[in-house]
This record gives sequence, C-alpha cells and structure tokens, in this order.
Amino acid sequence: MKIIVLVKQVPGTDSVKLDPVTGVMVRTGKDTIINPLDENALAEAIRIKNTYPDVKITAVSMGPISAMKAIKEAIAMGADDGILVSGREFAGSDTIATAKVIAAAIKKTGDFDMILCGERATDGETGQTAAMIAHYLGVPAQTYVSALEVLEDGVIVKRTVESGFERVQVTFPVLVSVNKDISDTGFPTLDGKLKAKKVEVPMLGNAELGFDKSELGLTGSPTRVVKIFSPKLSRDTIMVKANATMQPIDELMSFLVQKDVL
Repeated sequence: MKIIVLVKQVPGTDSVKLDPVTGVMVRTGKDTIINPLDENALAEAIRIKNTYPDVKITAVSMGPISAMKAIKEAIAMGADDGILVSGREFAGSDTIATAKVIAAAIKKTGDFDMILCGERATDGETGQTAAMIAHYLGVPAQTYVSALEVLEDGVIVKRTVESGFERVQVTFPVLVSVNKDISDTGFPTLDGKLKAKKVEVPMLGNAELGFDKSELGLTGSPTRVVKIFSPKLSRDTIMVKANATMQPIDELMSFLVQKDVL
C-alpha cells in the first residue's frame, strides 16, 4: 500500500504574518512547524504502516526551500521518503492554484492508494485544499475523519458530522482529511533523524510540472485577500445598578424598546 501524507509548513502560533499589500502569508523565518493536523495524519499513516505489511509513506509538501525542514521531520517521524514542490512561480497561490499544483506533483509519484492530510491548516483555516486536490486527481474525498479501518481494497472511515458520526466505506484510491482525534502525534526518533539526513528529497518545480505561468501564483489565483485590518472593539456600555426596586428592570426594558429588540 502506498500512502501519501501532505505536510504543510506553517508559522508558529506567535509568528503569523501577512504582507499588508498582497495579503499573502509571509513564510520566511525560522519559527516554523508542521501543521499540527498534518502531524495527526502522519501519525495515522505510521500506525497503518506498523499494522499492515508493505506500506510505504511519502511526505509531500509545497512551499519555499525552507519547507524541506517539514519533509525531513516527517521522515524522522516515520515516513519513508518525500517530495518538495517549490518555486518562486508558486508564491502567492490561493487554495485553488495550490491544489492544482499539489495534485500534479502527486501524479508524478505514480499510483497511490490513499492520501492523508489534516482537515485544515492553522495559517489559513479554510479547509478547502484537500477536497480540491481530490477533485483535480479525480478521486473521492472523505473529510473530518476521526477514525479509519483499512480493508483489502479500501477503507471504512468514521466522519464527524453535525448530527454526530457517520461510517462510510470507500475503495482505493481515496483522499482522507483527518481531525485531531484520528491518532496521537509522535516524535522523531534518533534512528529517524539519522535516516532523514541521508534521504535525498527530490524537488519539483514548474519545469517538471509544466503549467502555464498564468495558472500559478497570484496571477493564477482567482481568490485573494483584498484587505487586512485589525478589528476594533467599540461599545457604548450602559451600566444599570441593581436594587430592590423595579427601576433597573424598567430602564432595561426601555433600552430594549429603543433598540427595537422588543
């Protein structure tokens, strides 16, 4: 079984920055981590690998050269190898352009059985990219998955929905985006770190993927952040002191009538 795990390098919680002009996330800097929910996806892939024979895990990431750190960390945790999709032409891509590029990179890896990824990334919180990747690959997507059972030709997943849970059986190939309940995250091991140093991680750019430049980056992104601003909290507060009389209640009722609430 071949499992692809999508790992995204994101800024640490305290270092999220946006370019005020373009609205694009600033992804340079040393304070970066693997997206936490992608770590849950990786942990589930490793659990499957430890349970079933002949499982290979490939970590795939799209980002600047510094995103190689995320690939190496994934290998140190238990992935077998990885691929980094990187190039200046990809900078500023929205979820649509990103999904298109990642799907093309996955196709370059050959046939696969399952793609695992987090349901969303902490630097965007859109939760859109996974389903879009499935669309471009032409495979079914199962989202908000909190547990899965591997079958001979597919998986049974437990999806979190508004009314509770639902169980869905789907055949391979399939994309599964997971929530934090899927598996406890692990840690790199010493053997894993030594392996990660030795593994050569190939990089794919547009020379290998062959997109027209109009499809990439800001130019190829039909959605973008128009304006960035800090929210302002401004309220005209009226204090009504409670006492033994009906006066505070009368004042409150009068205020609600004035505001057309009553």
